[in-house]
Amino acid sequence: MTTERIGPPLRAGERETLRAFLDFHRATLAMKCEGLADDELRRRSSPPSTLTLLGLLRHMAEVERAWFRRVIDAEDIPLIWSATGDYQEAYDPSGSTGAEAFEVWRREVEHSRRIEREAESLDVIGHQPRWGEDVSLRLVMLHMIHEYARHNGHADFLREAIDGSVGA
Repeated sequence: MTTERIGPPLRAGERETLRAFLDFHRATLAMKCEGLADDELRRRSSPPSTLTLLGLLRHMAEVERAWFRRVIDAEDIPLIWSATGDYQEAYDPSGSTGAEAFEVWRREVEHSRRIEREAESLDVIGHQPRWGEDVSLRLVMLHMIHEYARHNGHADFLREAIDGSVGA
């Protein structure tokens, strides 16, 4: 499967621009992971780090779920890979396949897109229990862009170490 990555618009409103940048970064992560076998997706970065592309996919599925479904939509649902609420468990790629991680991640992205589209405005408020604060959808969108951008930098190094691929 080939991911289509569309550059953000040069002139657009705030919401359209945020949505486009977030989708750009989502596509970048998918592109960094595409075409790799499960053992390659599980390949760890430089010691002592245990970071893997598969772990990043799983982590970002959790992040999508937490911010959009749990915070903005106030769904009372558990994390995907942790019964205790420990986000770090998602980084552990053992017992998971690339197909499973992609499926879960794509499903959570679709939930996130639906929640954002159905929100009246970027001023919609949700509660972030970890911070004990209310947050706007605007903040969530910006936080997600930041989260993907940061982890896409990790994905750049991981992919290059696997097969020499750079850019994206």
